[in-house]
Amino acid sequence: MKHILSALLMLITFSVSAEKIPAYFKSNTQLGGLSSAIKEVKANIATADFKVIGEYSPAGNSKHKVIVFTNDNLKKFSTEFKDRGALGSVLRIGLIEKNGKTTVSIANPIYMFNAYWGKSASTNQKLTMKTLSNKALTILGNDLKPFGGEMSEKDLAKYHYKMMMPYFDDPIELADYSSFAEGSKKIEANIKSGKGNTKLVYKLTFPGKDVVVYGVALKGEKGEKGFLSKIGEDHIAAMPYEIILQGKEATMLHGKYRLALYWPELSMGQFMDIMSTPGNIEESLEAVCE
Repeated sequence: MKHILSALLMLITFSVSAEKIPAYFKSNTQLGGLSSAIKEVKANIATADFKVIGEYSPAGNSKHKVIVFTNDNLKKFSTEFKDRGALGSVLRIGLIEKNGKTTVSIANPIYMFNAYWGKSASTNQKLTMKTLSNKALTILGNDLKPFGGEMSEKDLAKYHYKMMMPYFDDPIELADYSSFAEGSKKIEANIKSGKGNTKLVYKLTFPGKDVVVYGVALKGEKGEKGFLSKIGEDHIAAMPYEIILQGKEATMLHGKYRLALYWPELSMGQFMDIMSTPGNIEESLEAVCE
């Protein structure tokens, strides 16, 4: 009997891990104009015990908006993962208005959690990941539709686009500083002055830890304008791009990893169409950190 129960448990575990996880959800219920939709979404974020930390219009499109949010439980939990785990503390909702109606979408938290943390997450941590994700999804209501591609938990934990392409743990090193204080001071001064043709969307700090995450808008023709329209603006909840400063080192996720992760249905032709984008992003964020 003991062997049978063990086999059943293994089968259930395999079934759960093999289940496909959508990259995004959107509400089947459209809201009114963008301005009123933003107010409603922000109210829902507060009701779900999250806090808005930033918002912006990707590529400067006045009909598009991204709202960025988190809460203390998620922030604290993210720091249990030492390898840039704090990146997973930032959740994002996208709003797109067409003909006076606004579609609301969310980058699926559990999709991101498994991609960023799944490689090292314990069983208990995976349960916490699911709880945090489900709580965030309530912001969009009950009538949700998956879109934008999907992957299994196992594939997310070891994700890379193609052979020889980077993984989550292949970041780009942007700068090394003499101290955390020097790094944060330098990055913030550079963003304020518009270095790298960027603009600050949010700054997320972690009290008691030398960690800060900066979300930055990528301006200009080589930024969001140059790639979002080519690979799919429905995925704007993937934005903005991040710099993470941990200790004395500033890094970013490789564009060939991060863009492919949030556009998992990207064809090789589309990927080639934005071949210069990962390098352009790296150049911009290096300028921010210099």
